[in-house]
Amino acid sequence: MGPLLVVLLCALTVTAFARRRNLIAPLLLVVVGLAASALPGTIDVEIPPELLLTVVLPPLLYTASQDSSLISFRENFRAIAQLGVLLVVAGTVAVGFLAYALIPGLPLEAALVLGAVVSPPDAVTAAAVGRRLRLPRRVMSVIGGESLVNDAAALSLYRVTVAAAVGATGSLLEGVALFVEAAVIGTAVGLLLGAAVHFVRMRLVDQEVSTALSVVLPFGAYLVAEELHGSGVLAVVAAGLYVGHHSPRVGVAGRLQEQQVWKTVNLLLESLVFALIGLYLNQILRETANFTASAWTLVGSGVLVLAAVIVFRVGWLFAVTYVPGLSTLLAPTRPSQRLPVRQTAVIAWTGMRGVVTMAAAGAIPLTTEAGDPFPARELVQFLAFSVTIGTLLLQGLSLPWLTRRLGVHDGGEAEQDARAEVAARTLATRAALRRLDELLPADPVPGRNSERERMAARLRGVIEYQGRAAVRQIGRDPTERGESGHREFVELRKQLLDTQRAALIARRDTGKLADEVLRRILHELDLEEAALDNSWRNR
Repeated sequence: MGPLLVVLLCALTVTAFARRRNLIAPLLLVVVGLAASALPGTIDVEIPPELLLTVVLPPLLYTASQDSSLISFRENFRAIAQLGVLLVVAGTVAVGFLAYALIPGLPLEAALVLGAVVSPPDAVTAAAVGRRLRLPRRVMSVIGGESLVNDAAALSLYRVTVAAAVGATGSLLEGVALFVEAAVIGTAVGLLLGAAVHFVRMRLVDQEVSTALSVVLPFGAYLVAEELHGSGVLAVVAAGLYVGHHSPRVGVAGRLQEQQVWKTVNLLLESLVFALIGLYLNQILRETANFTASAWTLVGSGVLVLAAVIVFRVGWLFAVTYVPGLSTLLAPTRPSQRLPVRQTAVIAWTGMRGVVTMAAAGAIPLTTEAGDPFPARELVQFLAFSVTIGTLLLQGLSLPWLTRRLGVHDGGEAEQDARAEVAARTLATRAALRRLDELLPADPVPGRNSERERMAARLRGVIEYQGRAAVRQIGRDPTERGESGHREFVELRKQLLDTQRAALIARRDTGKLADEVLRRILHELDLEEAALDNSWRNR
């Protein structure tokens, strides 16, 4: 535990430095970890692969899926399924057979295990790099959705290939049946648990308990799904998408508290995971000492598999999108809806591997069913490590240059978001004013109830002023907040805030407002309500 704490503290220091310098923290952590591994006396930290899959992976997937848009996920489902399932299957077979044909001493069973291990790009890295580069929203939706789905497909293939390698039963048909069964069970478990937790949280007054339920959900979804022979990964993703879509309806205090908790958990786990990937070099070097092949042969094999993984992904993306015949059979969308060539190139280059690849490689059994050593286990782990490090450094570090070179950025989306935000704020302001007229109708005798008239005028002024000020400062935090008054004023203002939220959510549900814009506006409304509550408690 001591070494792990030291690594975590060092990783947080590196992350803080990266954020201060506007660098991509996961990539810097890997580089620093590799450099530290080469130093004599470096702390050797090992985490059991099962712990990575059951403790580290669920919260990272949960936060990534919560930050995704369920509407965008549905709109791009064909592209996501094509990349997250078909590409994983094809990549497993292609990389496996190529490695078997070109690398001496690598049995076919072990080569297919290697193909499954290196097939899924990492959700955490894709999200971190994409946010940093401000990629177009649809590109981010496809990349993020793919990285959420492909882990389930890859781990299902991994189970089948490992079963075949150790001598247990396993066939292609069984593999397909296993994946379909795991996908259905996992998705159902995730949606059911997500809906149940949301139902309970909507009725909870204790915000700490509500936040605790949110923290327990990804672990519970993963473990329950795995116990039922489903996909724990898909269960976590389904629960995260469901809860993230419905989170605007949760109480303000709970939502704000939950956001801060998950930001902290995500920061800790991301920093730890990428630092450990770099430090894993120590263990790899120890195991390669037992290889009979020369160091150059090992390095050459690693470069070969790395090149195969990268080239196959690029070739697959362009082939199934633009080659006649293949594009007709496997195209992610209709031709008129396909991504431009430059955006396709960026997606093709975002194939960085990460925690799932390293955890799956580390979880390869030591022996077969007959008690013999697992064939070429150390070689498979070395090649998986080579692919992980190679894709993180080669693709991760060159992706910013590629996006600039191709001119791929959010383009006019910022302006479109600004227009959508203006329309949404105007809609919310009008809805609040209508609700105010219902709550405090004008008195037919002016001056008879001057206190209520002053209150209504004050609320109306606050709403109209904040609407105008927010429109003038799109993208910034509001610099003015309505002051609180006595309890009735606070309660009325909170009801109006609820009305504004409902109007915004309804607009989002019709597809006229992006989730990213909705979250930005809701965050400001949440902060205002929290300020109102604090001002009343501190009177």
